[in-house]
Amino acid sequence: VAAMTASEYFRPYRNTDIPGVELGGVVKNIIALAVGLTDGRGFGDNSKASIITRGLTETTRLATALGANPDTLAGLAGLGDLVATCASPLSRNRTAGKLYGQGHTTEEVISQMRQTAEGVKSVPAVVTLAHSVNVEMPIAEAVNAIVAGTIEIHDIASLLLGRDLKPEARL
Repeated sequence: VAAMTASEYFRPYRNTDIPGVELGGVVKNIIALAVGLTDGRGFGDNSKASIITRGLTETTRLATALGANPDTLAGLAGLGDLVATCASPLSRNRTAGKLYGQGHTTEEVISQMRQTAEGVKSVPAVVTLAHSVNVEMPIAEAVNAIVAGTIEIHDIASLLLGRDLKPEARL
């Protein structure tokens, strides 16, 4: 398939790490919701960079707990897809996050979107999965609380920034 689809403008790469590729593709939508939240709240690029960086750490932590190769998350199926989804103004998940950041409820976000923002539907399952393997995912948990309506948007910063200080670690 890779050889058949390769062209002068498209270069596919093969990867046999199914858990890594799948989790990278699912969790990046949740992180893009969080990046959109920062847009909606009027935060700057440093906030977005922090969420993307720490979001990759959360994704890698979950994926490796489920048997994935951490190198997959550092490649196109992880970081590459994450950056593309978080940076694009056309990203459905980033757009949905921006609406949440502006104070809209899940019902309002869904009614304003013309397409599905997958992160809205997948975040509860990802958080449940993370809990089942004892993996901390504070960004995903905060996004889940916003989507579920259990916290107010103005509480998200204190929820994330009020955690215990510790050294930065990739995993």
